[in-house]
Amino acid sequence: MLRSCAARLRTLGALRGPPGGRRLPGSEPRPALRSFSSEEVILRDYSVPNPSWNKDLRLLFDQFMKKCEDGSWKRLPSYKRIPAEKIQNFKTHLLDPKLMKEEQMSQTQLFTRSFDDGLGFEYVMFYSDVEKRMVCLFQGGPYLEGPPGFVHGGAIATMIDTTVGMCALMAGGVVMTANLNINYKRPIPLCSAVTINSQLDKVEGRKFFVSCNVQSVDEKTLYSEATSIFIKLNPAKSLT
Repeated sequence: MLRSCAARLRTLGALRGPPGGRRLPGSEPRPALRSFSSEEVILRDYSVPNPSWNKDLRLLFDQFMKKCEDGSWKRLPSYKRIPAEKIQNFKTHLLDPKLMKEEQMSQTQLFTRSFDDGLGFEYVMFYSDVEKRMVCLFQGGPYLEGPPGFVHGGAIATMIDTTVGMCALMAGGVVMTANLNINYKRPIPLCSAVTINSQLDKVEGRKFFVSCNVQSVDEKTLYSEATSIFIKLNPAKSLT
């Protein structure tokens, strides 16, 4: 698994070093810094296949794209930055302007889209409005390592929170996490593809209850289970 992961990254030019495969101290590869204001960063949809995706992730992507043809499911596009109109709406109703200056806001980007292709979070989400389900197809890159050869538990929690959060958001509007409880069953190998299946269980007032599980592509291995509560934000009240 790790050999195939390294081979894909070498193809991308992500792993570099002096002849013979040796690395000089301090010369570990790092994600390239990019201009946040560039058109490429703003407009590129990161939820479509790139050369770092393994065959399992591509196969799952094709299967879900087939489901989208009759309109029962839809793929959610994903960018490095939240669209400007959504940022403005959030700032207007919820964010105290004294907490963050305009130039700082212009440099923000999504945490899960802050790595170069293949190094961090590779994922795409599909949503069924009828079933109130969100499915995330996820591949964790080498920069997400925790135990040797496996994805860090915090990276898994990030993707679970992102998936159940999007499920709640699609069902009820702007929400924030109030509670996230995760039971880790097995570690996820780096560069392997998994499915994160989330379901809106119930709504109580402004509370949205969402559960999920993380499984292998063949559904034979359960990696994690989680439950969560999200609170729908009230635009009339500030977060501070």
